[in-house]
Amino acid sequence: MDFNDIQNAWKNEQTENVVLPNNLEKIQSAKTPLDKIRKNLKNEFIYQIISIVLIGLAPFLLHFPAKGVILFYLLFSLFVAVCVYYFIKFYFFYKRLNTITLKTKDSLYETYFDIRLNMELYKTFGFALTPFLILYFIGFFYYEFSKIPGFFADGFTNYQLIGLFSVVVFCMLFMGISLEWWVHKFYGKYAKEIRKVIDELKEE
Repeated sequence: MDFNDIQNAWKNEQTENVVLPNNLEKIQSAKTPLDKIRKNLKNEFIYQIISIVLIGLAPFLLHFPAKGVILFYLLFSLFVAVCVYYFIKFYFFYKRLNTITLKTKDSLYETYFDIRLNMELYKTFGFALTPFLILYFIGFFYYEFSKIPGFFADGFTNYQLIGLFSVVVFCMLFMGISLEWWVHKFYGKYAKEIRKVIDELKEE
């Protein structure tokens, strides 16, 4: 291969990597939904920190008995550990979104799939918290009903066990439906907008 062949090959390679103005404009249009995702992530991080603090104060606000406070904080420490694990992952995701420059199709693809991956991670986070929600409700109802004289005198009756099972099922359904709605409202619909831009680029 002589110099001219090398030069022609280099020019061809350059041409393949050139982003047309029209395509660049479409790629840049994905910045708007991306900015909304960033904003929602930042706001949600603040709200969740506040929520964790309020949950941690629950024994004092609701006047838990001494034994209940110890058990609560044992579960609460596990709850916080799970939250911290996922918060770290979401923090790094947020940092990646802040450093992204949407100038090529590849960067748009990578950003879209990163968002989709973290949407699934968010759902996993929600389901990881579900057992804590169930245990909290069970503990709360047990504490309230134990104030009724003779309510647990003969142990758990069939009706009480059915009620307990109903609470578990309700919590799981509630978390599942809430997570789907929440993720779609704050992240999913913006991911769809980015996906729409990708589909438009494919058609050209």
